[in-house]
Amino acid sequence: MRYFLLLLSILMLFVRPSPGGEISRFAMAVGPVPVLNTPDPRAVFGGRDGRTLAVDRCGQLRALEFVALPGTLFTILDELAMAEGTVYRVTSADYPYPARSGYYIDSRLVRLHDTRPPERARRLPGREEIVARLEGMAGLPYVWGGNIPTGVEVLLQLYLPAGPLDQAGRQRWQLSGVDCSGLLYAATDGFTPRNTSSLAGYGSPVAVAGRPARQIVDRLAPLDLIVWPGHVLVVLDRERVIESRLDCAHPEHGVVISSLRERLKVIMATRRPVDRLSVTPGNAAREFVVRRWFSGAFPSLVP
Repeated sequence: MRYFLLLLSILMLFVRPSPGGEISRFAMAVGPVPVLNTPDPRAVFGGRDGRTLAVDRCGQLRALEFVALPGTLFTILDELAMAEGTVYRVTSADYPYPARSGYYIDSRLVRLHDTRPPERARRLPGREEIVARLEGMAGLPYVWGGNIPTGVEVLLQLYLPAGPLDQAGRQRWQLSGVDCSGLLYAATDGFTPRNTSSLAGYGSPVAVAGRPARQIVDRLAPLDLIVWPGHVLVVLDRERVIESRLDCAHPEHGVVISSLRERLKVIMATRRPVDRLSVTPGNAAREFVVRRWFSGAFPSLVP
């Protein structure tokens, strides 16, 4: 009996009762769910005065990791009682990256499950649809961790601002916009990885090592990725590339479509094309790769 009680005590460290008294270890997103790297969402959306977003010098909410899509499955590791209600510390297969401080979600945005439900269904749209979605996001603002172009409207109710907001303020509060990998994530309904480090190894490599820009362009196909840890660009066709750019020095940063040839020349002024990134961080910081992940893309001019 003593050993049974000891075992029961150990198990209880890993599961906690829900407010209703039942044990729930899983949660599913009912709608879009901001996933934060801090357990205090009110400090992010409102702060001490109730109207200040916790942004950095570039106006970005670095506490935001990404926005989980409806149907995303979370495993609950812990429950925390905060001023706004219960916050869950979670993990998710949709965002399988290590976190020093953990990932946190608002309990009001998910539905609890006692047993593990299926993971979110992933359906890759067709090539034309993906390209059209990408083009349709041109002009959106850059939002760190953002991947819901129209934003998460419920945030204005969950963390009610203490005063009126103008249109730009409402968009920022709702996380309306995308970052670089979020642009592709939004266009593919969350089919692609939500991290540039993962995208740098996603799909298959396109041989570009040591080649000049004009030869690289001839090898590219629509939806190829020009990527390095920290940024990704998506090829639309052999003339254009799209990306969500963050440039603190210029207020016009965001989702832009530009000339593929000209953009590649700018990149190659500071980075060299390789077929595989170096394992040494210092070397990898000066490299980029091209990855082909969409099997339905047009064939390139050069095999």
